[in-house]
Amino acid sequence: MNDRRAGNAIRDWARDLVPEPGPARRLAVLTTVQALGFGLFLSSGAIFFSREVGLSAGRIGLGLSVAGLAGLVCTVPIGRAADRFGARLPLLVTYVALAVLFASYSVVTNFAGFVVVASLISVFETSSHPLRMTLTHALFETDQRVRVAAQMRSLFNVGFMAGAGIAGAALAVGTRTAFLAVLLLTAVAHAGCAAITWRTPGTRPAAVATKPSEKPSRSGLRDARFVGLALLSGVVELYQPILTVALPLWIVHGTSAPRWVTAALLVLDTVLVIAFQVAMSRGAETATGSARMLRRAGALLAACCAIFAFTGHLAPVPATIILLIGTVVLVMGELGQSAGSWGLSLHLPPPGRQGEYQGVFALGRGLQQTAGPYLVTILAINHGRSGWLLLAAVLLIAGLLCPPLTAAALRRTAATPSTADSFA
Repeated sequence: MNDRRAGNAIRDWARDLVPEPGPARRLAVLTTVQALGFGLFLSSGAIFFSREVGLSAGRIGLGLSVAGLAGLVCTVPIGRAADRFGARLPLLVTYVALAVLFASYSVVTNFAGFVVVASLISVFETSSHPLRMTLTHALFETDQRVRVAAQMRSLFNVGFMAGAGIAGAALAVGTRTAFLAVLLLTAVAHAGCAAITWRTPGTRPAAVATKPSEKPSRSGLRDARFVGLALLSGVVELYQPILTVALPLWIVHGTSAPRWVTAALLVLDTVLVIAFQVAMSRGAETATGSARMLRRAGALLAACCAIFAFTGHLAPVPATIILLIGTVVLVMGELGQSAGSWGLSLHLPPPGRQGEYQGVFALGRGLQQTAGPYLVTILAINHGRSGWLLLAAVLLIAGLLCPPLTAAALRRTAATPSTADSFA
């Protein structure tokens, strides 16, 4: 009986993770293939530029920072193109361009070439997420959109793990041929994404709310409430550099826990996201529900920072146990932040402006990716326990501000009854 129940639970989980045949499954496959390429390149790219191109660590970091800024500048214009032509065509162009650009890394021989190619890749890579979300909005009904986004994120982690594993084999070989093979596979993965996008049903651009005789709506960048929510969501998304930058450095320099714990915590995070992202996304079907999830995520992430703050003077075994507990709490916050941010970005944009507003919302994530690693490192590593606690306060406040600002945004846009429910 227990075996049967376990088998039924596994089948139910698999059905939740893998969408039904049709557009949802195509998007899931698309995300998995892109993640495969992302995992391939991210796990080996820096070493390739160092060994084969001969760039210093400082120049690699500088070039990637310039590339990140280029990506930020272009997300909103590309989003507007999605509103005009539909999301499918810009997304198709994005994947074709990425396939060509990743292949072109194989002929880069100097810093200038690296910056140019990296910047172009950043423009298209940064835009791919808001374009996928815009396509998700166009293809699915309101009650399906967050669920589809959650399935894509779970499968993204599956693809990323597979790509990182293949890249690890290439790193073990360590030859130029092996690195070039990784670049070629990355390009092929994005070409596969282009093929999947080509076969995805086309959608017409949504009807714009204004009439020809009316003045066009103001830019999404001037929608202060929406921009504020994008920035607050970006602050709560600081869990990413906490997990990948601050926590590993803290383990090595601030605790007595063994260094292998760093890899164990990353694996734990990935496995839990794959297993629970879909289930933990229930409740983000409305803007107000999404805001509540961000509030809860801020509280959970504040709690995990407080837990990490008190691991500095523990013996190795207790420190390892507390770090594992803190990471589980972090993942719970991470799952809530992901679902809450999808919900707000899908529910709040006005009709016909989904692409532009997705580009605006991506700015919060982009700023987090640009400033987050430096911020969390300065706080957690340079200031120890007090820095972790200050970081906890920042996350808690950001989460608490999301519901009232969402309520104000709904009042501003005269929300429909399906989204304008009351806050708890």
